[in-house]
Formats: sequence, C-alpha cells, structure tokens
Amino acid sequence: MIGNGERCGEAGRLDAEQIHEAGDAVPFGTLHHKIARGLAGRLDLGTNAGIARLDCTVGERREIAPHRGVEDVGAARIDAVVDLVDPLDIGTEADLSGEVDRDVHAEPGLLRFRLFRAGAPIALSDALPILENLGVRVLDERPYHVQRADGRMVWIVDFGLALPEESELALDRVRPLFHEAFEAMWTGRVEPDNLNQLVLAAELSAREIAILRAYTRYLRQAGIPFSLAYMQQALVAHATLARRLVALFEARFEPGRASGQAELRLAGEIEAGLEQVPSLDDDRILRRLYETMRATTRSNAFQRDAEGARKPYIALKFDPAGVPELPEPRPMFEIFVYSPRVEGVHLRGGPVARGGLRWSDRREDFRTEVLGLMKAQMVKNAVIVPVGSKGGFVVKGPPPAGDREALLKEGIACYQTFLRGLLDLTDNLAEGRIVPPPDVVRHDGDDAYLVVAADKGTASFSDIANGVAAEYGFWLGDAFASGGSAGYDHKKMGITARGAWESVKRHFRELGVDIQSQPFSVAGIGDMSGDVFGNGMLLSRHIRLVAAFDHRHVFIDPDPDVEASLRERERLFALPRSSWADYDAKLISKGGGVFDRRAKAIKVTPQMRERFALTGDAVTPNALIQAMLCAKVDLLWFGGIGTFVRASHEPDATAGARLLPPTGKVREC
Repeated sequence: MIGNGERCGEAGRLDAEQIHEAGDAVPFGTLHHKIARGLAGRLDLGTNAGIARLDCTVGERREIAPHRGVEDVGAARIDAVVDLVDPLDIGTEADLSGEVDRDVHAEPGLLRFRLFRAGAPIALSDALPILENLGVRVLDERPYHVQRADGRMVWIVDFGLALPEESELALDRVRPLFHEAFEAMWTGRVEPDNLNQLVLAAELSAREIAILRAYTRYLRQAGIPFSLAYMQQALVAHATLARRLVALFEARFEPGRASGQAELRLAGEIEAGLEQVPSLDDDRILRRLYETMRATTRSNAFQRDAEGARKPYIALKFDPAGVPELPEPRPMFEIFVYSPRVEGVHLRGGPVARGGLRWSDRREDFRTEVLGLMKAQMVKNAVIVPVGSKGGFVVKGPPPAGDREALLKEGIACYQTFLRGLLDLTDNLAEGRIVPPPDVVRHDGDDAYLVVAADKGTASFSDIANGVAAEYGFWLGDAFASGGSAGYDHKKMGITARGAWESVKRHFRELGVDIQSQPFSVAGIGDMSGDVFGNGMLLSRHIRLVAAFDHRHVFIDPDPDVEASLRERERLFALPRSSWADYDAKLISKGGGVFDRRAKAIKVTPQMRERFALTGDAVTPNALIQAMLCAKVDLLWFGGIGTFVRASHEPDATAGARLLPPTGKVREC
C-alpha cells in the first residue's frame, strides 16, 4: 500500500510490476499497470523502448476517470498518486501515440492496443476500420480520460484484439511495423485498404506495402480485369509470395544493394511459388505483378527528401514492351506516379516527344484517356517533333464541392507531385554529359528529354511546372513547360483553334456556306476557359451555340441570341478561370440552362424536347449529352479530346469511351 506523505519505491520510484502485484489491495493497481506499459517508449509509434519505473509522490494527485465502463477499475473515479500523464509527449489534437502488447491475462492470439491522444477523444469509427485493415478483429474497447499536470486532457482507448486464426506472430518484430502502419493510416500517409494486412501476414512495413499497392493501382489502369479488392485479397492470401515480390523489387532498385544475382535467385523462387498457387485468378494476378515488376526500369522508391525521409509518392518507369496484356498501341516509355493524394501516368511515343499534361476527372480509367490523347498527339506532332507524348493525373481527395479555390490549390499541389515523380526518374544534362538521378538504379539507357505542355485543367500551370524543373536544376530550364511568363500563352495565341477553324471554314465553303457571314448552329465539347473551345467559339460572329458540355456542366441554349451570346462568351473567355456556371442565366433562351453533371435528373423542357428529340419528362445528364451529340446541328466543335463519335456498328468497349450514343443511334453527318 502507498501511504500518505510517503515516497514510493527505491529512490522515489515504484516498479510497475510492484504496482501490479498490489492490485488486490489497490483497486486501481491493474489500471496503473496497463497505463504504465502503455507509456513505454514515451509513446512514440515505431519504438519499443520499455520503462521499468514511474515517478510517484502522493503530494501530486491526479484524477483517472474511466470514460465509459468501470468494471475493470473498481470505482467510478479514482484518485491516483502517480503522475501518469505528464510523460506523454503529445502536443496537439493531431498527435497520436500507442502501444501494442500481448494480453498476459488472456489466451494466446489476443493483444491489447492502447491509443493516447491529447485534447480530443478518439472516435471508435475512426480507429476501428484502421485496425480491421491491419487484419485484426476488435473484441472490446475501454476508453478513459486523464488530466495532465498542465491541465490538458489525454484520452486513452484500450482495445482488445484477436489475431487471424492460425497466425504466428513475432511481436517484437511486428510491433514497430504495426505502430507505423496504424499511425500512417490515421494521418492519411497510407491508404486504408486490405493490403495493410501484410503487416501481420508477411511482416512488411507500410512503405514496402505501398510499393505493392502502386503496382496494383497501375495494373488496374493498364486494364487488368480484376478489382483492386480482388488483387489485394490475392496478395494477402499468398503473403510469402508478396514478401518475395518486395524482396525482388529491392534487389532491382535499392542503391548499394541491387544485385543481378539476387534478382535471379528471387525470380526463380517466385516462379516456383507461382506454380503452387491453386487459384487461376490468383496466379494471373500474381504473375502480372511479377512480370510488370521485371519490366520496371527505374523507381524513386529509395530516394529521400531534404529532411532525409522517404518521399511520400512512388514513381515507376516501365518498358511497355515487357508489360503483359497492355492495351495497344504501346508507348516507348511510361512513368506511373502513385501516392494517397494523386495518381498519374505519362506516355511517350519516342525518345524526343512533346505533349501536354491534363488534370483528368476519370479516376477509374485515366490511362485509357491519356492513351487516346497520346495517339492523337502522335499524329499532330508529325510536323513538329518526331513523335508525341501525353500525361494525366487525378486528384484523389478533392475538397468539398463548390470550393473552387480549395480545389485549385489541391490540384496544383497534386500537379507538382506528379511532375516531381517524372523528374525523379529523368536524367539531367550538365556540360553536355548525362547525369543520372540520385539513388535511382537504371535498367535502361540514358533518357534526358522530358517536356510538358498545357492541357485541360493545366492551361495556367506552365510557370508552376518550370518552377518544379528549377528545383531539380533540370537542363531545359523554362523550356521544360511551354507557355507561361517565359514562353507563349496557348490560350492567348490560340494556335490550335485558329488552325482548326481554317479547316471548318473550308468545309462549309465547299457546302456553299460562308460561316463568317451566315448564322450556323454548333454543339461542342468544352467550355470558354479552354484554349481550343474558347478561342474557337469566338472566331465567327455568327455562331449559334445551342449546347455544350465539359466535365462539370451541361450548357443548353435552344434558340440563342447570336450577338448577346457572343458577348457573354467573350466575357467568360477573358476571366482568369470560368465554367458554364458563370454564364449569365438571363441571356439563355427559354427552356435552356446550365446543369450540373452530378445531378440525378434534369427536367426536360418543351424547347429541349424539340431541339434534341428527347422523350419523357426528365433525363440524366449523360442521356442529355448523348442526345446532344446526335442532334441536328451544323457543326460539332471538339474543344476537349475524347471519343464522342463512333461507327454505328462499333461497340463502346472498342471505342474506349463512356459517353457515346447507344449502339444503333446514329449521328446524322
């Protein structure tokens, strides 16, 4: 027992086990023991430095109150004589710390995991999915709150966990990996998915798992017919092979340790292991991962930032000729950039190639979009540079809808990460000599040519791109990204639109129509902020724009006033940023409007029904777009690149697009 005014233990300290042994006499002894063990290592996740003793003086009294449930404490409120909370190195509500250990009072296979957080409670709905993603079952939860000497509240949650059946756990090895993975998922540095079960199943770190995750994300974009969840399931079910795949990656790309001999040995072990996989689907998934990994020529996975930490994104460069089942046409070079925040791909048709980077909204199949753009770029560039290239990225965590400034800020940050991933794997030139990127093992030849251009969503980003190139000291300098303050402005010069418009004028002239002096109807793809669409829709004063759409809105003006609509398009074009939502609704003819593409349904007005041959009282946005693409208009103006017209006998899958009119419904051209 601890008496009033006494010092506890030798030299004013009390051994944690002594507290536990006093549990029968002191009702809160067991709680002290639990928290004492939870304080091990000053609660830094990823460490396992235990403590043996705690300072305790009766003169400093602290309160330990169970947040819910008191059966394991023995009282609703307990006056503690030990200052348990001051040692916690938790500064803000964002800080989190914890400790996992075996439950010495329970049967094998059960663990206790204690979380500590200052200032705000730990919501069960936040912690539970993370723990389940780590492959454990949560059996119980015991929350407490403790007031520190400085008056701040610390919240403690003690979880009871059950390991997967038949799992053997080397806790000393797994403990830091478990801590690291939980904290990384909590802070958003790691995606919370089932691949994290490999922490326990294969003793892999969060970073090692991220490498496998990057490959599964790439394969999904490359057209593998399996979902991400199914691929994750295959890797977890064959944890030994997953571990060998990571070892193979390290043998290929870890500087100072990369070894062709080790790679061959691991390749043999993996191929032998694949022969033992009973499921055909699992075999196909694991074999695609293995073959794609061997087709990888460079990675930045072992580069570090200025603070010495691993970079928060992973870039992989491929030899597409070696990637199995890749859709045609195959580029000569391909780079895929992965992070929890952004994903992107860059395709090049040859060593010297030019093309833009676009901000894609096609998260599920942005590589399909970029591949189609690259094919178009190859044709366009025939008279400029030998071949074409194209890149695209998606923002994976956009801010709430409606906050355009926040969305732009996040888009720029993701664009910069994408660019850094590309430059991480690109050689530099210094005094005419090739300088390979640091900490990158190359399995290909010299490759120092990389340029980017503006595209959808990135028209004003050229200076940003050149700023990133300057960070790297890239040899092209401000020629890395065309446009911007040091180059020509695509939108201001309107080169592409003006060239295309000459073709449009000739086409109509052959039909006996002068579109520069006679009214003509137009439907289009794009908006007035775009280079091609915006410039094109200002090149004649006689345009009757009846409909248009982009990735955000559908614009309908069934019977436009030619002069008023031209002035409004000029106003939108002059804005730094605009969308169809900025169009003055008072200038739109009766029955028209601007409609959000996220809407479930759009009411069909009599004017819309007549103009677009619609039936029914309401349509979905995509159905309205399909009707618009089939409408009787004089000109379809493509300001956005994509597949929107196909032969009547051609299926959607072949065309590779999702907005085409249904098979059998033909556009009259």
